[in-house]
Amino acid sequence: MTHSANTSEAMPDIAALVLVIICGTAFAAAQGLTYPLIAIVFENAGVPPAIAGLNAGIYSLGLASTTLLVSRLSRVIRPDFLIFVGLAGCAFSLAVFSLTFALWVWFFARFALGFFANLIFIISEAWLHSACPDHIRGRVTGLYGMGISGGFAVGPLAIPFCGASGAFVSLSVYVASVGLALLVLSRRARTRPEHVPPGAFISLFRRAPLLILMVFAFAFSDVAALSTMPTYFMRQGHSENFAAISVTVLAIPMTLSQPFVGILLDKTSPRGVAVSAATVAGLSFLIIPSTDSPTIILVIFGILGAACFALNTCALTVLGKQFTGGALIAGTSAFALAYAAGSAGGSSLTGIAMELAGAHAAPATAGALLLCLALTLATSKLRM
Repeated sequence: MTHSANTSEAMPDIAALVLVIICGTAFAAAQGLTYPLIAIVFENAGVPPAIAGLNAGIYSLGLASTTLLVSRLSRVIRPDFLIFVGLAGCAFSLAVFSLTFALWVWFFARFALGFFANLIFIISEAWLHSACPDHIRGRVTGLYGMGISGGFAVGPLAIPFCGASGAFVSLSVYVASVGLALLVLSRRARTRPEHVPPGAFISLFRRAPLLILMVFAFAFSDVAALSTMPTYFMRQGHSENFAAISVTVLAIPMTLSQPFVGILLDKTSPRGVAVSAATVAGLSFLIIPSTDSPTIILVIFGILGAACFALNTCALTVLGKQFTGGALIAGTSAFALAYAAGSAGGSSLTGIAMELAGAHAAPATAGALLLCLALTLATSKLRM
C-alpha cells in the first residue's frame, strides 16, 4: 500500500510521536545495558566467548519469534496495547537477571527479553509512521533514532554506578514506569497502529530487499560493537570500565547525529546517505585494531556509532515514505526479522571468529560486511 496524496499535508500526531520516542528509548536502554553488561559478567566469570555469543544469539531468537507472531497478535490484541505488554515483559525479564546468575536461567531470560523488546520495536516504529506526515518524516525518524541512541547511551552508565545486579533492577523499574505512562497518555493520541494485512509481511522481502539488507548489516555491526567489542577491548588489555564506557561513547554520537541524518534524508538522496554511512562505519571497524591509544579508539568508536545507526534511520525513513497502514507493521516486522538475523550473526559469528582467528578477527568481520553493503548499494540498480 502506498501513501495517499494528502499524507504529506497531514498534521503530525504529537502525543503519539512523544509516546513512540519514549517507548523506543526504553527498548534501547534495555538492549544497551544488557549487551555490554552480560558480556562483562561472562568475561569475568570465565565463560568462553562462543558461549557468551550464543547467549546474545538467544536474544535474537526471541526477536525472531516475535516477528513470526506479531501479525496474529495484532489482530487479537489492540496494537498500541501490545507495546504495554512488551514493556511489562521487558521489566520482568530484567528483574530476573538480578535474582540469579545461573547460566541456564539467563538463557531463558535473554530469550524473553528479546521477545518482549521486539513487540516495542515493531509496533512503535509502525506507529511512528502512522502519526508522521511525509514532509518531515526524515527529521522525525531522526528524532526517534536519537531517542533510541540515547537509550543505548544511558543504559550502560548504570554499570559503574549500580553494579551488575543494581543495574538490572534500576532499568527494570524504569521500563515498568514507561509502561504505566503509556497506559495513561495513549488516550491523547489521535492515531493508532493498524492490523497487518494478509500476505503483507512476505511481500516486503520482495518489494524492499535493499532496505532489509541495510537493517541486517546495521544489526550485525551494531550488536558486534555492543556485545563483542567490549570483550575485544578487555582482551587487548583495557579495563572493565573502559569496556563499559566505550558503549556509551559509541551511543552518544549516535544520539546527537540522527536528527542531522534525518535532515539529509529529507533533502538529499537516501542511497547516497546509506553508501556514505556504510563506508565510514566499515572503515572505522578496520582502523580500530591499528591503534593502542584509548582516546583515538574512543573517537573512532564514536564515529562508527553515528555512521552505523544512520543505516537504520535511512531504512526506516524510506519505509515510511513507501508504505502506510497495516503494511507498516509488516515492514517493521520484516525489519525486526532482519535485525534478529543480523544481531545473531553480529554476536555469534564475531565471537566465534575471535576464538578461531584471534581478537582482531571480530572488528575485521564487521568492517568487511559493511564495506560489502556499501558496494552493493552503490552498484545495485534496484530502487530503494
